[in-house]
Parts: sequence; C-alpha cells; structure tokens
Amino acid sequence: MVRAGAVGSHLPASGLDIFGDLRKMNKRQLYYQVLNFAMIVSSALMIWKGLIVLTGSESPIVVVLSGSMEPAFHRGDLLFLTNFREDPIRAGEIVVFKVEGRDIPIVHRVIKVHEKDNGDIKFLTKGDNNEVDDRGLYKEGQNWLEKKDVVGRARG
Repeated sequence: MVRAGAVGSHLPASGLDIFGDLRKMNKRQLYYQVLNFAMIVSSALMIWKGLIVLTGSESPIVVVLSGSMEPAFHRGDLLFLTNFREDPIRAGEIVVFKVEGRDIPIVHRVIKVHEKDNGDIKFLTKGDNNEVDDRGLYKEGQNWLEKKDVVGRARG
C-alpha cells in the first residue's frame, strides 16, 4: 500500500504542490515563468482594450445570465456587442443595458422607441420570454431608457 506523499509515489502530499515545483527551479527558470505569465495576462488585456476601442462598447462580449430572451438566446450564450453612438436605436433590436443601482447588465429587445425632433431618443425594452415590459426593472420613477443606459447592441 502506497500513501500519497510517500517515497515512490507520484502524488505530492498536498495534492498540488506548486510551491515545491517553484522551489526546485533555478532563478532563471522562475523569472522565465513569471515573465511568460505576465506576457499572457498583458496580451489578454491588450486584446480586450482593443476590442473596446473597435466596438465602441465598454463590454464587447457578454454572457446571457437568464432565460428571459429564450428562444432567441439561452442562458450561457456569448454575445458580441457594438455601441456606435451614431447608429440609431430601432424597435426589434437587441440591446444590453445597465440600470442605475444594478451592477449586472440586462439583455433585452427594444419594443418601443420615442424620438424627439432634437434627436433625443427614449425606448422601452422587454425580454422575449417575459409577459410584461421592463419598467419594473428600471430605477424607481424611470419609464424609458436612454442611449446613455446602453452598454451595447447584439451583433453576433
């Protein structure tokens, strides 16, 4: 019978003895590993920031968190967003918006748009799988969303 961590065993006593592996490396190997990890993290951040600039959206990729948009989108689906300010918002479009006082963005469809002569746009949203519009989700006293509330529009 061989116990974990015993001589001849391939399993370290703690399950994952990462620090033991680090202690076995010489300084050059350790610096190389740290640099490699830093390059991976910085590359990911640069790609993310690049996507933000290209799409005009503060969050170019989001995950659908609820079933309110089924059958169009299911929980766990990834959405690619753009948010170009010059593009008008139209009924039928799927937008991702943030409501004041809530941290999690919501993915729903625009059902009504009110456009004023001065260019101001207000709109109402609703989940495809919901019975009623989203006025109950907006902050108290708010009946319409504005362009400033939009994080992005679903493009793929």
